Amino acid sequence: MPDAVPSDLRPVPPDDLHRFTMALCAAMGSGPEEARIVADHLVLANLSGHDSHGVGMLPTYHASWKAGALVPNRAGRTTVEDGPILAVDGEMGYGQVIALKATERAIAIARRHGVCVLTVANAHHIGRIGTYSEAAVAAGLVSVQFCNVLSTQAHVAAHGSRDARLGTNPVSVGVPAVADADPFLLDMATSAAAYGKIRVAHNKGVAVAPGLIIDADGRDTTRTEAIFGEPRGALLPMAGHKGYGLAVAAELLAGALSGQGTMATRETGPGVVNGLFAVLVDPSRLPGGAALGGETAALSDYLRGAPRRDPAEAVLVAGDPERATRRDRAAALPVDAGTLRQLEETADALGVAPTWTRSP
Repeated sequence: MPDAVPSDLRPVPPDDLHRFTMALCAAMGSGPEEARIVADHLVLANLSGHDSHGVGMLPTYHASWKAGALVPNRAGRTTVEDGPILAVDGEMGYGQVIALKATERAIAIARRHGVCVLTVANAHHIGRIGTYSEAAVAAGLVSVQFCNVLSTQAHVAAHGSRDARLGTNPVSVGVPAVADADPFLLDMATSAAAYGKIRVAHNKGVAVAPGLIIDADGRDTTRTEAIFGEPRGALLPMAGHKGYGLAVAAELLAGALSGQGTMATRETGPGVVNGLFAVLVDPSRLPGGAALGGETAALSDYLRGAPRRDPAEAVLVAGDPERATRRDRAAALPVDAGTLRQLEETADALGVAPTWTRSP
């Protein structure tokens, strides 16, 4: 059965989605600060063009909360604080809150010691990992982040396999630039596409590009039913064995080294469990630190100025698409009808009124 005809997108003001998210979190027991942090994070993901990590995650969070796999009002428990090393156990609280507060502490430690090595274990879905690199860069620090994803259903095939064995295990790198220039902000899944992007395509009723997913028999397909139907297929690793290698590195650093465990060793229940491994560095402690901001800006301009293969396609640097999308979406966020329907169903279950007019 082919994918359905694409549904229309509805424009929804970001402030409306922010209020709606806060109301849903409050209905699930979150205090005002937690609800605000989660809403800030999810709406910013939509503003940045990462709808896979935006408000469309709320139905999944609701299911996790009902199953007891998401526990509101957890700030994270310190398990190690030893000089430049910080380890936090999220106790299955909202990952956006756990990871942000841990990152804020890591920033302070890096300023004091020149570096901080941070691990976070047992956090519910931490969302768009680039958010934490952005926080570090805003503080003038270099940031390298690895995240592993544990769930009852693996999503990404091992290279050369037809069977899903890993999560999408994202990686992020942030490097500051001088004040009037854009920082370098890399944020990517180690799979060929984020799982949430396949979900968004499924909700829109559209096929995905070739080379992203395989069906249960290991055959290439563009039909999202291969991921959301039975028997399930898998996402492919980004760039074949190279993305696969990065995914395994993230699994070991963020999963094993944090003490959380990996897909090979940990039994997982409902919900998404994220581990994080991050290194934050104060560049002023290193020989090139004073010039780093200027070098970042100069290299970015050098790359953007390269001759284009396609005159209609600009040469970009990591972080450019998000910045452009935030400008384009400042007044309204495009939300597909399938995602709106899922949000409305979640709102009905929690007794919350949507902040937009329902479709007839």
